[in-house]
Amino acid sequence: MNPILIVKTGTTLASLASLGDFEDWICTGMDTDRADARVVSVFKGESLPRPKGLTGIVVTGSAAMVSHREPWSETTAAWLREAIDTEIPTLGICYGHQLIAHALGGTVGASPRGREMGSVEMTLEAGARDDPLLEGFAGRLQVHMSHTESVLRLPEGARRLGATTQDPNSAFAMGSAWGIQFHPEFDTEIMQGYLTARRAQLQTEGIDADQRLAAVLECPDGPSVLRRFRALL
Repeated sequence: MNPILIVKTGTTLASLASLGDFEDWICTGMDTDRADARVVSVFKGESLPRPKGLTGIVVTGSAAMVSHREPWSETTAAWLREAIDTEIPTLGICYGHQLIAHALGGTVGASPRGREMGSVEMTLEAGARDDPLLEGFAGRLQVHMSHTESVLRLPEGARRLGATTQDPNSAFAMGSAWGIQFHPEFDTEIMQGYLTARRAQLQTEGIDADQRLAAVLECPDGPSVLRRFRALL
């Protein structure tokens, strides 16, 4: 089997580097050996392979903004359109979720309700009941979030799969692609690390960082989604 391609669109915080990076946590969540994944750091200008023959694709999160339309991001979006057209299973996480939506004709921009960060409950839409990635969950998922931009308008023909109180387009599917705004690869230590690092920023936005820290939960639904995606390949 060809390796899973992880399209790396950014890195984690320097303060969390000792714990690994997005690709390490994604592989752990999928119960996949790191050697079985190929990582391409598109934000550094690394070239993506031809989609044909790939087993599956995961697009990571990033501190970048899809709405800024950086050249490397737009090039990746065009590549993703081709990959999804060839029906390769593709999962976009956070920035990856937004980038897939943008690539397929949706709209991405600043979240109208502001930053969404911490352990959050996502409610599944009726369409998730027979979705290969999200079927079988009991109507709600407890997940970790960290984003200031959102998918404001889904691509035409996309199926909305999940929503939170702050983001109505938290999960969607279209063709062979899924977008999930949450971070299924985060555990409690990582989520707490992000909240701690963003404490000053959160306070300026009127968000109680200590309250969010105290409310961080174990979110096993995230790794379950990653394992489900791995099983689809």
